[in-house]
Amino acid sequence: MATYIVGDIQGCFQTLQKLLRGVAFDEKNDSLWCTGDLVNRGPFSLEVLRYAISLDDRIISVLGNHDLHLIQLAAGIRVPRKQDTLDRVLQSTDLFQIIDWLRRRPLLHREHDKVLVHAGLHPRWSLQEAEDFAGQIESGLRSDSWKEFLSELYSADSNKRPSLLRDALQVLTRIRMCQSSGDPEYDYTGPPQNAPLGLKPWFDFPARTRNDSTFLFGHWAALGLRIQPGIVALDTGCVWGKKLTAYRLEDGRIFQEPTIDPVAR
Repeated sequence: MATYIVGDIQGCFQTLQKLLRGVAFDEKNDSLWCTGDLVNRGPFSLEVLRYAISLDDRIISVLGNHDLHLIQLAAGIRVPRKQDTLDRVLQSTDLFQIIDWLRRRPLLHREHDKVLVHAGLHPRWSLQEAEDFAGQIESGLRSDSWKEFLSELYSADSNKRPSLLRDALQVLTRIRMCQSSGDPEYDYTGPPQNAPLGLKPWFDFPARTRNDSTFLFGHWAALGLRIQPGIVALDTGCVWGKKLTAYRLEDGRIFQEPTIDPVAR
């Protein structure tokens, strides 16, 4: 039995399958953790989702910003973007089952000292605070009134839903760099070494570096594979023609597969 943590797949189903064959992934006994963004920009989001659902309790996938975008499209809360490649999902006969499964995914998953999240944590949060925020949002997404909850969560009307909860969702699914104050800076998406003066990665703040947990995350293709005390960053730009990466939890071994799917433009 082994646990493989895979970076952002984003519809690159063929590459995912080749990577899993390469590690001899056993669907009955091994576990697959995904850093979120199962869908979009790549060509086979529908196949990725159907495969993920077929794994049942052998998969843990946290919600990424692209996954949430798909949920909102299906709910009629958002309109498609030019770069989206989600038409086949939205037109599928099993869309209801797919969205029902997707909206029940966690935003944060912790096992002992390992924490799986799509993007990261606010430098000023404790891990308990992050779990509390994630839990509140997960409860809303899993409720019968999930469409209303999601609409309010992304509404510009601050009277509809506490802004703290909206901000928390942005952090969990979009954070990369922060200002020296610790406030997130969402505009810069490039590599840390090229960032404007005064910005640094969320995981380099003292509150994070003193934490005993190891955070496993994706979302940041320009950061690439990075393993250092306290973090394992796994988005290696598969959808941009680079690689899909898996990290075996038991021994820290890295496995990579070059993209074989048509790449995003």
